Amino acid sequence: MRPFRVLVVDDHGPFCRLIRSMLQRVNFQVVGQASDGLEAVQKAEELQPDLILLDIGLPKLNGIEAAKRMRKLAPHSRVLFLSQESDSDVVQAALNLGALGYVHKPRAQRELLPAIEAVLAGMQFVSSGLEFSEGTDSSAPHRHEILFCSNDEVLLDSLTRFIAAALNAGNAAIVWATEPHRESLLQRLHAPSVDIEAAIQRGTYISLDAAETPDPVRMLEAVRGLSEAASKAGKKHPRVAVCGERAGRLWAEGKMDEAIRLEQFCDDLAKTHEVDILCVYPFSSLHRGEADQAFKRISAEHSAVHSR
Repeated sequence: MRPFRVLVVDDHGPFCRLIRSMLQRVNFQVVGQASDGLEAVQKAEELQPDLILLDIGLPKLNGIEAAKRMRKLAPHSRVLFLSQESDSDVVQAALNLGALGYVHKPRAQRELLPAIEAVLAGMQFVSSGLEFSEGTDSSAPHRHEILFCSNDEVLLDSLTRFIAAALNAGNAAIVWATEPHRESLLQRLHAPSVDIEAAIQRGTYISLDAAETPDPVRMLEAVRGLSEAASKAGKKHPRVAVCGERAGRLWAEGKMDEAIRLEQFCDDLAKTHEVDILCVYPFSSLHRGEADQAFKRISAEHSAVHSR
């Protein structure tokens, strides 16, 4: 299979050389380079690359405006912003244009390749630490989302925010995580805005070991118990936040069929009960072929796919 064709757009020479070197080491073909927005639009139309790595602070035409023109002139090219800008409004504006990814330049050496992998697989990637709206449609019939995590910090931060949002709204939460992650989550949830001890005492927060064998009957009983506990605590029409890394561990161990079966159960649960589900997965280091099929299979079981 031919290597992916990449157009690099940045006006800083040393940084461009770093990016080209990183891409060449993993067999991506850099088919062009541009140092200003107008040149970038011209080369995007001429080359029709698979991927455009696009800075925002460009001379002549900024990256946001360049991306608008590229959408019409190179509609099949995927755009990944690679910028020094970290303002949430800028990040959101870039993603609203249809770009699938946004990498903060200070994190490029660590996150660029996982970001490219995500974007080429049709998923969204945003550098850890950047704030933006993930665009989940609250009116969707069910919420069963998957988040591919580039590292443990992203995993813990995502689970913490998901659990905290549920508890602060008076709902309940259950998490399946590894023992070290369970301890870290508990520490992070001991924040002024989250009364985690009260949630544990009320029975609206449960933390379980991700290594235990999935048991649909026990999972359903746990969800029902959490919902009842939230009702007794005064929440009308409570929802249960279900999250963790159990299916992600099966995926990482190569047990794809087991992970799929667990996700199918979770999807049925999300359609029939008042639950919101977030599944966190480690990011695969594979790029093509079998990995592409694995991404498609696992993603198809979810209502939304994200990566960070």
